[in-house]
Amino acid sequence: MEELIRIERLSFGKDAIGHRADGKTVFVDGGVPGDALRVTIDEEKPNFCLAHIVEVVEASPDRVQAPCVYAGICGGCPWQHIAYAAQLKAKRANVVSALVRTAHFNDQAAEELVSACLPSKREMGYRNKIELGATRDMAGRFELGFRKGESHDLAIVDSCPVAHEALAKAPKALRGALRYLQRSEDLGIFRVGIRHSLRTHDLEIALWTAPGPFPRKAVATTLESALKTTSVVRVMADPGKTRKIKGVEALSGKGFWEEELAGSRFKTSAPSFFQVNTAQAEKLVATVIDGLGDLDEAVVADLYAGGGTFSIPLAEAGADVLAVESASSSVKDLRRNADANGVYVEVIGGDSARELPLLGELDALVVDPPRAGLAKGVAESIAEAAPARIAYVSCDAATWARDVARFQAVGYEPVRVQPIDLFPQTYHTEIASIFERRS
Repeated sequence: MEELIRIERLSFGKDAIGHRADGKTVFVDGGVPGDALRVTIDEEKPNFCLAHIVEVVEASPDRVQAPCVYAGICGGCPWQHIAYAAQLKAKRANVVSALVRTAHFNDQAAEELVSACLPSKREMGYRNKIELGATRDMAGRFELGFRKGESHDLAIVDSCPVAHEALAKAPKALRGALRYLQRSEDLGIFRVGIRHSLRTHDLEIALWTAPGPFPRKAVATTLESALKTTSVVRVMADPGKTRKIKGVEALSGKGFWEEELAGSRFKTSAPSFFQVNTAQAEKLVATVIDGLGDLDEAVVADLYAGGGTFSIPLAEAGADVLAVESASSSVKDLRRNADANGVYVEVIGGDSARELPLLGELDALVVDPPRAGLAKGVAESIAEAAPARIAYVSCDAATWARDVARFQAVGYEPVRVQPIDLFPQTYHTEIASIFERRS
């Protein structure tokens, strides 16, 4: 069944939103606010329906040509057909909407609280890392590609223009090199990560493989030639969602990847997390440091600290930092980075929710949890530590808004909400929010 609809806004997701003549909400893949579209309804739900575009009857002024030839195949950057200014506007609107829907703010209060989304200087070519899944095609040949959304299917591509230029053609180069290496035996590779720094020029390839024998020298020599690496490492892990790491070994070069951020140097091992947009991550750090105010001799906890993206700048600002991190690779990176940058950080290896009640009273706190947000009871534990200010960094507007309500329930009010665009051409937004304790 075909319908003619006008697109009104973008969702937090790849779809745009309009309404049918009967008032029912329609989610349309590939729509742009302002489009008049002829669509076909694919799936009818009680409160909404899903549709695809049959014809763009009237194109929005914000509809543009996607710069990547794989835009309709890969799905990793589903907003490439939307003008960048409109992307920024939609990202802020989604944060405002989350406050209204989930934290039950009134419209005016939410609008006043949320700042304009900070744009990325690079709209393309910004990613310092790409991750590729591995598979075999129908003929049994080794393939590398990007995961399509939440599925296990791979989009087989030769290049990725949202990555740094040094990484952009890595999929094709690595596919050829790894096919060559696996002419006679399967090396058990199920994932490949490549990181590059525009500032240090480091380039690392990380091969994720099942444990077992491995031709280390041959692999290192071939991959060094394919991409001019500074490091090639092997991460031995069980395939699957849990990816329990059994060991990491350097095949050649440094054995880690080094980046410069906010005037500090960060050495990051292959399993550890680092923000994929370095320049925007600097804006994120600056927002947090500025929002916490005077940090000289303040006792500050950094929960889910990773390799020290916030811990190191906090210590450089004069704070006494207690950094809590559970991932063993990140704990090692954090200690190494503190030493390399000449600052002291008390590193606590453990789960943030469990360690928090043992930290004592705090002057301030930074929390940057996974996408799922804070575990139940963590907001209460933070309130018991009584920091005057909290910086909460989130990559998911829905779980962040849920936690805003939790903070309000224990006596903390948001005073600044700053969306930052770390992921142009996608619907994802990083949120830096500052909370103050009510007197």
